[in-house]
Amino acid sequence: MTETPALAAGIPVHHPRHGNGRVVVDMGATVVVRFGGAVEQVLASEISEIPSLYSALRAGTDTDPIDALIRAQALSIRSVNDQWGVFSRSRVQLLPHQLWVCRKVIQEWPFRWLVADDVGLGKTIECGLVLMPLIASGRVRRVLILAPAKLVPQWQFRLKDMFDIRLQRYVTQADTARGDFWATASMVAASFHTLRDDRRGARQRLLDADPWDLVIVDEAHHLSVDERAGETLAYSLVSELQERGKINSLLFFTGTPHRGKDYGFFGLMHLVQPDLFDPEHDPLKQLSQLSKVMIRNNKATVTDLQGQKLFKPVNVFSREYQYNNNETQFYRTLSEFVIDGRAYAATLEGRAQTARMLVLITLQKLAASSIAAIRNALRKRRTTLANLVGRSSESVSLPDEEQATFDDLAEAEEALPGSVAVLLMEDEIQRLDELIALADGIARETKIERLLQMIGEEFGPDEPILLFTEYKATQALIINALHRRFGFGSATFINGDERLDGLDQPSGSAKIVSQPREHAADAFITGRVRFLVSTEAGGEGIDLQERCAVLVHADMPWNPMRLHQRVGRLSRYGQTRPVSVYILRNPQTVEARIWDLLNAKLERIQAALSSVMEEQEDISQLVIGMAGSSLFNELFSGSEGLSGERLGAWFDRTTSTLGGRDVVETVRELLGSVSRFDFQQIGKDLPKVDLPDLERFFTQTVGRHGRRIFRRDDGLEIRTPDDWKARSYTLRDKYEGLVFDRSLRGANAASRVLGIGHPLFDIALDDAHGISARAASVDGLGGPVLILAVEDEVTGTGSLVHRLIFGVTEKDGKIEVLRDWELLQLMNAPAVKGALCAGPVTEDAEAVIERFKEAFDAGLSFHVPMLRRPRSWPEMLFLPSEAR
Repeated sequence: MTETPALAAGIPVHHPRHGNGRVVVDMGATVVVRFGGAVEQVLASEISEIPSLYSALRAGTDTDPIDALIRAQALSIRSVNDQWGVFSRSRVQLLPHQLWVCRKVIQEWPFRWLVADDVGLGKTIECGLVLMPLIASGRVRRVLILAPAKLVPQWQFRLKDMFDIRLQRYVTQADTARGDFWATASMVAASFHTLRDDRRGARQRLLDADPWDLVIVDEAHHLSVDERAGETLAYSLVSELQERGKINSLLFFTGTPHRGKDYGFFGLMHLVQPDLFDPEHDPLKQLSQLSKVMIRNNKATVTDLQGQKLFKPVNVFSREYQYNNNETQFYRTLSEFVIDGRAYAATLEGRAQTARMLVLITLQKLAASSIAAIRNALRKRRTTLANLVGRSSESVSLPDEEQATFDDLAEAEEALPGSVAVLLMEDEIQRLDELIALADGIARETKIERLLQMIGEEFGPDEPILLFTEYKATQALIINALHRRFGFGSATFINGDERLDGLDQPSGSAKIVSQPREHAADAFITGRVRFLVSTEAGGEGIDLQERCAVLVHADMPWNPMRLHQRVGRLSRYGQTRPVSVYILRNPQTVEARIWDLLNAKLERIQAALSSVMEEQEDISQLVIGMAGSSLFNELFSGSEGLSGERLGAWFDRTTSTLGGRDVVETVRELLGSVSRFDFQQIGKDLPKVDLPDLERFFTQTVGRHGRRIFRRDDGLEIRTPDDWKARSYTLRDKYEGLVFDRSLRGANAASRVLGIGHPLFDIALDDAHGISARAASVDGLGGPVLILAVEDEVTGTGSLVHRLIFGVTEKDGKIEVLRDWELLQLMNAPAVKGALCAGPVTEDAEAVIERFKEAFDAGLSFHVPMLRRPRSWPEMLFLPSEAR
């Protein structure tokens, strides 16, 4: 009777009850096997050996070398993508910092991260890169993306357009007690503003729904908590989902995580990682933990794959104008009106005073935008007061800036003066009549005339220009002026409710025009219009850098954060020209003087921080976010009537905390504690492969099923192999126009790009992993190549990437280690192909394996620093055909 040879340590085996494992030691009648995290001693008769390199060598059977090459390619492809997401079929050029964010986030499972990248660095791309390998591996099946209401459609559109990830948008009409929306929806984009309220039971139905594999929150600073005011409804929604065990992994995005109060910041971080952060504990002791859960990259440091900086500094220019006599008289009279209104409000208390101050501040904001905007408000207010005097209400408010979008606030401000009947002074109606008469006497605004002059003199006739303003009345004024000067149809608009009143027509009439923001953006990007005039709605979620590099601030908002977001529409990856920003300002106005003082102060803060930071970074966004909107409202509204030295002294007192030691120290400590992309450290590890590197694998895999791929003008054409169709009902009989090209645009482009995530490519990858080939001889190799799989012996560590692939070869007598993407490049080399004559590998194959493995294991912890207790297993062996 022939004795069964002992099973070597590491050989993979299967047990009907314990599953797959690896041999620890063969004891004859029993075998000690590691099954995941457990070690069991089982009967030798109960286990069966899984095909492996060892079994292939023992059998000595011939292997189809093409099959072996295909399997090696598949192993490499999956290993690369599991770490970096680089083969996700996104339709955007992937950047090193985005790949790094993906790798950083998915190193562990479940994960908890807050990504606080600068505007324009591609958070949607980072999100898609994280999602794609998780979805492809089946680890993520239920995804919930929470965002402000007006960004939800953008998330749905972009993930479909760039990654073909299809989200179901949450709408209140679909969510009823009978409709059971959450029972059927598994990949959802929803507004946390919509779900935070439980008047219709929506919040409770979400809380009762099945757990989510991954919850993603955009603009996560809306999840705020205050020491005195408590939690916002959005914060409590996410908090309760966590407490109920409904969130497995969590990913936050926000450009301004710290809003000026440590309590609120660490309250947000408590949501991210409850065991590391607590707003009640000492902030300084918690900062050292930030690198474990918080990422921030900024435009000053991100690079392309060659290490070249991606972003150039933005060029800012001021263009001045002065009021004419009629405008000067109007603004002087309006200033007196505001000052008198403040004096009257000062005699009141409580809500009565607050209501009047809010209306006065709003009038100042509107006046700073345009006479058209303030005139509309004054007329509506005059009508309201005439009809409702004696029935006034002191309950006046605007949306909470923490919860509403900038456009929501602007629309509320335009409506506010005319919607409330509180008297600002005893003779207000008479004073309003005077102001309206002065405004009506101004036929053309100097600011608009200066704007048209600047465009005509400084730019060529085909230069596309993006213009920003806060209010729709000013937006209509600018578009009408552009149409008169440069032709009807030369300008279009974006605003919050996608409609604009008072647009002049060629016939001479005026009407309301409705237009989706996507249509307006497309018309501008494709060159059908030259000008795009946007309110703050265009400052979020729309990328315009492909064609435009000129931005004009037609008015200056009181909150500087809006300027940062505006510029972010153009200063982002894909911009091929230096961005030029133009500011229209009247140096005689108090707003212009406040802006001068504010900019000077921010420059001093920047200089102070730059002197103590290792990396150069524009910190204005963080500092402004920490200051809060109330400070800027006080700055601009409270300065009315001040000038010269009095204004400067008042400004210094009011902004004493802005850029004070607490702010500077907080920003420095915050930025010094987070994780960030550094090309010098990780550039060498970045995979230098992309979708085209998948083509050889795909064509060979299809070919082994007897199918030919035809190359047509629009891409590849293939009839799906029958056994693939039998395994997946989602596959079509025939595919046309398939490409390995991220730059594809046009109809159905997302479904034509091949990569991981496309059902046809995914089944090809699964099919290749099932190939039994383990050893082969091939032509074109300079020496033997051993492929090793590295796994973590310690389970339960949360490691998501638990299996990595490496190649080991020998060149000029020196052993070299190939990373997975380098191994794929080798397998793709034109010279490497199956040997013309099949035959067994050489008898010294085991000696090669042991020598290569020993050399690799000597530096094992260096090769796989993310694994706690790595162990390598020989997976495949290739020998040059001449070595047979």
